[in-house]
Amino acid sequence: MTRTSRALLASAVTVTLAGVLAACGQSEPDQVDEAADSPYTAGDLVLPDKPERIISLSGTTTEMLFAIGAGDQVEAVDMLSTYPADAPVTDLDAFTPNVESITGYEPDLVVLSHDQDDIIQKLTDVEVPVYYAPAAITLDDTYRQIADLGALTGNDAAAETLNKEIGTQIDELVADLPERDEPLTAYYELDSSLYSMTSDTFAGSLMKLSGVENIADAADDAAATGGYPQLSAEFVLDSNPDLIFVSGDEAVGDVTGRDGWESVTAVADGNVIALDPDVASRWGPRVVDLMTAITVAVAAV
Repeated sequence: MTRTSRALLASAVTVTLAGVLAACGQSEPDQVDEAADSPYTAGDLVLPDKPERIISLSGTTTEMLFAIGAGDQVEAVDMLSTYPADAPVTDLDAFTPNVESITGYEPDLVVLSHDQDDIIQKLTDVEVPVYYAPAAITLDDTYRQIADLGALTGNDAAAETLNKEIGTQIDELVADLPERDEPLTAYYELDSSLYSMTSDTFAGSLMKLSGVENIADAADDAAATGGYPQLSAEFVLDSNPDLIFVSGDEAVGDVTGRDGWESVTAVADGNVIALDPDVASRWGPRVVDLMTAITVAVAAV
């Protein structure tokens, strides 16, 4: 599997296992008591002052922070935070986090989307405030995280504006879709081992919002895998999707060149669509770009 695909699957596992964590943030009781009147608050996480040395260990939260105008408060980001270009990228790895490396930046807030190696508790133990932003499942999760980061960083108004802009643009994209007597069917391939995603995932929910029926929803292990089942070639061929979405341009040739797949409607009609893997694996401000790519593909069939 690709690194991006592993990140997507790790996000799904994190969401499943982290039910005890509040999606709106983490903090110790004494943090709340000592700064009860602070305006920099999201859920149970209360910061005593406006954070000026933020570390983002998530490509998505990095995009969110910069989009709401908190970029100058970001001290460092992890190696996979590739957007925007001026983000202060380091060799910090969200999937093998090291407390000493993180605290070396003297952060007053750490934002992350994966609780790998129990890093949230480890940072809490050394009194570093942590905001946990797990992989979104719906657009409402995205809006909530953007609003939380706006509150925590003192950029409430900008966060509210961004959420309204995202919502408006997505509503317009959906409204422009043609009406159909029968919905299109689609297959979203994460990699060549045929891992896919259901409508109970973030990108899957956008496909559903576009009026598309996701073939992975019918997979026997769809729920057990957290919405990321591994399909068989037979399953895909029997489902005969009208559209196939893949991660990256190279994957298009892989799909269209497979023996027996030339009979699949999506392949025969030239509707194997490459999505930007960075955009497709994140749930931040560029969700509009992802939704645009999906709706353009749907409207063209």
